[in-house]
Amino acid sequence: MFIAANFVSALATVLGYLLEFYSWIIIIRALISWVNPDPYNPIVQFLYKITEPVLYPIRKMMGSYNIGIDLSPLVVLLIIMFLKQFLVSSLFELASRLR
Repeated sequence: MFIAANFVSALATVLGYLLEFYSWIIIIRALISWVNPDPYNPIVQFLYKITEPVLYPIRKMMGSYNIGIDLSPLVVLLIIMFLKQFLVSSLFELASRLR
């Protein structure tokens, strides 16, 4: 059973790192949007391509409130924080019970 426990523990670790990395990508995207970036810059295009599939549905669900501030990155960061606290912690707990 220790093999399954190690697998679940490794999965939780990798998932935690991926969520942390993606949260930093969201933060960088939000910061870059404040300075009116060059849309032809490859880094800006990469950031838009990797974050827009997640941000667009949130933006669509929230509707347009005409306040001039995009709150979808904040909502996505809250979702990522929830996933890290709930899912990753649950996987670590499952791994410890499998040992």
